[in-house]
Amino acid sequence: MATHVSESDKREHVRKLISGFDTAMLVTRTLDGALRARPLSIADKSGDGTMYFSTAIESGKVHELEHDQHVAVVLQGSGKYVSLTGEVHIQRDRQLIEKLWSETWRVWFPKGPTDPSLCLLVFEPHEADYWDAAGATGLKYFFEMAKAYVTNTRPASDDDERHTGHVKL
Repeated sequence: MATHVSESDKREHVRKLISGFDTAMLVTRTLDGALRARPLSIADKSGDGTMYFSTAIESGKVHELEHDQHVAVVLQGSGKYVSLTGEVHIQRDRQLIEKLWSETWRVWFPKGPTDPSLCLLVFEPHEADYWDAAGATGLKYFFEMAKAYVTNTRPASDDDERHTGHVKL
């Protein structure tokens, strides 16, 4: 039996899932149209799902984003998965960079937050797909999977929007 939840509850669930991640895969489109995924540390997240990443202005991903700002950001781990689609904007605001600066970035940006190569990628999500099989939810899902296997049926939780779903942000 399908379990539906409100769009606002789904958005809140996605926000909670996102809050548990420190890294993401940024998927861009190359100039020849292929997709390319890269792991990035998340520099910061806001309540609306906006994410910030640090990178070098001369990087390949920045060059690709100058031609197509539409991206996917994928988060996965510990029984949780979120796939977001949206747009990335390149930000060179030094005040924002200083606010988000992490000393670990110095490896790539030896001049610190004033390094002229350093910029931020600001990801603004439009939609999200999620799957949450962590904790008690994951244990319940495991038993439903086992039951479905034994009875040759589909697990009921596949239609439970508390567990899996799609939402516009």
